[in-house]
This record gives sequence, structure tokens and C-alpha cells, in this order.
Amino acid sequence: MQKTVNYLHLLPDGSLPHMMDKTPFMAILVADEEVSQMWLWDTSRWLVEAGCRVLLAWGKDAEVWSEAVDDAAAEALDAATPEDAEDQAVVTTSHEDEELEELFWFARHRAAHPALTLNRTLIVHVAAGPRREELEAAWAAA
Repeated sequence: MQKTVNYLHLLPDGSLPHMMDKTPFMAILVADEEVSQMWLWDTSRWLVEAGCRVLLAWGKDAEVWSEAVDDAAAEALDAATPEDAEDQAVVTTSHEDEELEELFWFARHRAAHPALTLNRTLIVHVAAGPRREELEAAWAAA
């Protein structure tokens, strides 16, 4: 199956889009801006519900993002049946002390889910303005 990468720009504290495709995916969260704690938690739950099974967080509050998605995943697992638990597990990492290029390389060549093959990657960019071309170019160069 062909691996795909998509870019999604989110305005800090803005509305979250409806995700039609719930196929499990890896998310690379690039946080250029700080956000409210409530929006961070809502976005973390939204990511897990949308199918995020691996989250690599980078930028402002990367560790907080990683922990919030861990907590959202734990909430979702509480509602899962035991046979679904392995497929619904979410792996998170934070990369605050790394260059973005290093994170993209890790995402392309090393990051994996223990039970699923993830053929979708979503670059989730939290910022006042989009940087689609720059981030897609960094991904392609990794």
C-alpha cells in the first residue's frame, strides 16, 4: 500500500475539522504557538478519535502535547473492548530538543506502532499562519 503524507494547519484555539477518514495514522504535531489548556485537551481527544496511533510532538509544549495525547488515549482505551485495545493503543513521543529535520527523519525511517502498519502520516501544524510548502519540503528531504 502507498504511504501518504498530508498537511493540516490548525489555528491556535480555533475550531477542529471533522475527519472523514478514520484510518489509523501517524501524526507529527508541529506546535509553533502556545494554546489554551482546554484547546490542547480537546485537540488531543480529537486526534485520538480521528485515528492517531502514533504522535510525534515538536515545538511549543511538546512534552505537554505528548502527555495530553497519552491521557486521551487512556480515556479511549477505557471504552474499548479488550480485543480492540492493541489496535487502539497510541504511542507518543516529544522531541523538544531536536531539530525539526531530525524529527521528520525519525518519523520516516524509525517511528512505528507495535501492532499496526500506518500508511498515513498527517503533519498537524498549530500556528497563526500556514507553512505547508516548507514543512512538506522538510518531510520530503528527510
